[in-house]
Amino acid sequence: MGLLTRLSHSLPALLVCLLAGSVAGLYAPSAGDFAYVAAQVYLSVVSMAAIPLLVVATFFGLRQTIALPFPGRRIAMIAGLALAIVAACAAVGVTAGSVVSPGAHLGSDARGQLGALVMRAGNGGDEAIDLLADGHQVASAPDPRPWRTLLPDNFFRALSEGRSLGILTCALLFGMGFATLSRAQNQTLANLFEAVYRALELIIARANILLPVVAFGIAAHVMTVTEPATLLAMGGFLLQFGALAVLLSAVAIGIVSRRSGLPLPAVLAHLKAPMLVGIVSSSTTASIPHTIEAMSARLGFSRGIVELVVPTASVFLRAGSALYYVLVALFVAGLYDRALDAADIGMVCVGATVAAFASAGNNSLTNVGFAGMVLALLQLPGEAALALFLAVDLICEGPRNLLTLLAACALIAIVSAGLPSERQTAATELPAAPPQPVRFVFSRPQLALLAGGTLVAALLVVLLGVGVGASRSTAPPPAPPSGVLR
Repeated sequence: MGLLTRLSHSLPALLVCLLAGSVAGLYAPSAGDFAYVAAQVYLSVVSMAAIPLLVVATFFGLRQTIALPFPGRRIAMIAGLALAIVAACAAVGVTAGSVVSPGAHLGSDARGQLGALVMRAGNGGDEAIDLLADGHQVASAPDPRPWRTLLPDNFFRALSEGRSLGILTCALLFGMGFATLSRAQNQTLANLFEAVYRALELIIARANILLPVVAFGIAAHVMTVTEPATLLAMGGFLLQFGALAVLLSAVAIGIVSRRSGLPLPAVLAHLKAPMLVGIVSSSTTASIPHTIEAMSARLGFSRGIVELVVPTASVFLRAGSALYYVLVALFVAGLYDRALDAADIGMVCVGATVAAFASAGNNSLTNVGFAGMVLALLQLPGEAALALFLAVDLICEGPRNLLTLLAACALIAIVSAGLPSERQTAATELPAAPPQPVRFVFSRPQLALLAGGTLVAALLVVLLGVGVGASRSTAPPPAPPSGVLR
């Protein structure tokens, strides 16, 4: 247990687990089966605990945000900045993708491999679509009635089906009512929520020690079900997406560092745990407790803003998805030799921003289907996205989650301007020394004097007792009361 805990907090150790899993997937596929089952168990436990944690954290975040100065202005600022951040990520992706255009420079072998993959999917084969034969939902077309997902008619049905978008909407509505009550009215419910909150945090923290096993199992599974030729053909897209995600993540960390007043190494040390969880776990909600702790207690931002933004951003703020959809559209356009003018590029940017928000609340594989919204604007075949990008979606999930997580942290840092710091003792500082017992040191003359004084005091007590007893024995008997015969 202690070894897994240390490994789960070590980036080199997790990279070694990913490399070992990749090798196992190539040369010994059966070796990663057990680890992949453990990874699925981990994701199930995290999902089970993360959904109620999302609800409870939203309750507390709304209550504390409404108590801050100008709450309406801050909530409107959160919504506006979230839209701006997602659009900015899409714009950066369009700019960089238009310059590099990896889909337009593929060799004949790579084009033949990707064409064969598309043809197999188009002929009804399940080889490219059903990559995860473990009950996960595969990519599908977006729901034509998105308001049913956003505003469910039954909260408990949305909760049982795990629809995080509908759950969050209900949590926000209930949280607004909960926040308007006085402290005396909601104290009992607040105490209950606090206990549930801490219990769920503990469950996720304990589950996260399996991150090394998760990294090994997912890497082995990807290399088992994906042909190496497909990975080589998609290598340009993967490199470009990973590099842009890391670049935008670095910009977000710089914003957090500037707003917190801490140097970059300290910020990286505090955000290390949520970043590792976001990269490895393939879940946007697994890092919620670590992010709340790092941004409030370690970096000092308002806990009310943090508890409101972090769970909400894990569902709505799809900065990584916006970047992903833009690069998917540009890759497919290059693959089909489709020239894009300025109007097409602007359409891709807007379409990717809309698709990113439309994909809120969906799992990673379903998110690939929303790339078809952007491809439809360019009149490109959406089947290409389903066939090609499902094959590498698990590889893209880590950078996508990392960018979404750090974009939420940058949003918190900007919105918390002017609020008092809630920073506690930094984790990098040495812990306070335990209290030392008081020590009395005496020299030999002092001990002799102390012993003599003790003997004299004891002798005086004895003599005092003897004197009191002697005086009572020699005293005359008391006179009898008057009127009594002797």
